[in-house]
Amino acid sequence: MAPSPTFVIVGAGLAGARAAQTLREEGFDGRVILLGEEPERPYERPPLSKGLLLGATPRHDVYVHDAGWYDQFDVDLRTATRVTAVDRAARHVVLDNGEQVRYDKLLLTTGSTPRRLAAPGADLDGVLYLRTLAQSDRIAETLTRPARLVVVGAGWIGLEIAAAARRHGAGVTVVDIADLPLQRVLGDEVARVFADLHRSHGVTFRFGVGIRELRGAGRVSSVVLTDGTELAADTVVVGVGVQPDTQLAEAAGLKVDNGIVTDAQLLTSDPHIYAAGDVASTYHPLLNRHIRVEHWANALNGGPAAARSMLGREIEYARLPYFFSDQYDLGMEYSGWVAPGGYDRVVFRGDPTVVDGRAPEFLAFWVSDGRILAGMNANVWDVTDPIQALVRAGHGGRAVDLAKLADPGVPLGDLLA
Repeated sequence: MAPSPTFVIVGAGLAGARAAQTLREEGFDGRVILLGEEPERPYERPPLSKGLLLGATPRHDVYVHDAGWYDQFDVDLRTATRVTAVDRAARHVVLDNGEQVRYDKLLLTTGSTPRRLAAPGADLDGVLYLRTLAQSDRIAETLTRPARLVVVGAGWIGLEIAAAARRHGAGVTVVDIADLPLQRVLGDEVARVFADLHRSHGVTFRFGVGIRELRGAGRVSSVVLTDGTELAADTVVVGVGVQPDTQLAEAAGLKVDNGIVTDAQLLTSDPHIYAAGDVASTYHPLLNRHIRVEHWANALNGGPAAARSMLGREIEYARLPYFFSDQYDLGMEYSGWVAPGGYDRVVFRGDPTVVDGRAPEFLAFWVSDGRILAGMNANVWDVTDPIQALVRAGHGGRAVDLAKLADPGVPLGDLLA
């Protein structure tokens, strides 16, 4: 009798854990080995910059599965285990202890790593990054006392940390080389809403400048900007983006281009190796291009899709990019994909003005030639499905009446009628 097949998953985050779960749910009875570098069992990352920093999410809620789930479903979870090489010819991975683990099929969900700050003094104590649970714990500790916090980078992570810090009473300055927060992602029109929201809560922005150096005797005490300004700082949190962790794939000779390149079935250039989550640059059939999506929903859904593909199921991973954020009293969801500068106007439904520090309720749509490429709902709920239908239609070439799009009295579903 042939031995049971062995499926190995490298990367024990949400994508990897959900892939392992799906393999069992789909009836796979071979070996499942899940390998992760961190000492923790798989957990979800959104609470790291949201609920955990605010103290609103209990720590045990961040884990993907209960501690006993892996034994219950015969998933060989190995934490604190680093994979040092993939031998495609022999079909095994090499662990940091020298062990060779054979696979019949391999899934890479190695995620991404924070970009490091390249400035003198960046290695001082008190200069922190946010990617892991341990790093979230360190940042949370700094917010339990009055602090002067400098956040480098006005992206999603930076702004969520700024919001949590202000809730704890810390003084916060956000520094970014761009002119507005989230400018590359949202464009000027919607970026201004987030700038106004944070300013109304006491955040100071320094735009159009970078970091010249960080100063301190062992621990950071100030940040010097490229215009010469010196900002006092007890803690600096760096959120200047991430890069896909492709080292294993590159060394193994897989095709890599802003991530591990896969087809719509999440299959790499090797017929026995798949990739999912932050690390994968996947062909999207609706968008007709490869895209790499760094957000939670891609890990949540991409891991299971890869598992089904590994089992030989006919799948096509064509979910629209989706992400969410919570900052102060603003909750938002975004669906779709727009290249920077790839739209000609933003259509608002509702007033996006921040009044007396209160977050507005509105929808925003990024439009090109009347076609909706992306949509965002801010403090307006239960509209994700119709927004995604509009976005799919837009990327499919269908335009809508923009006057009706802006009219709250016209149901979103009627725009495609």
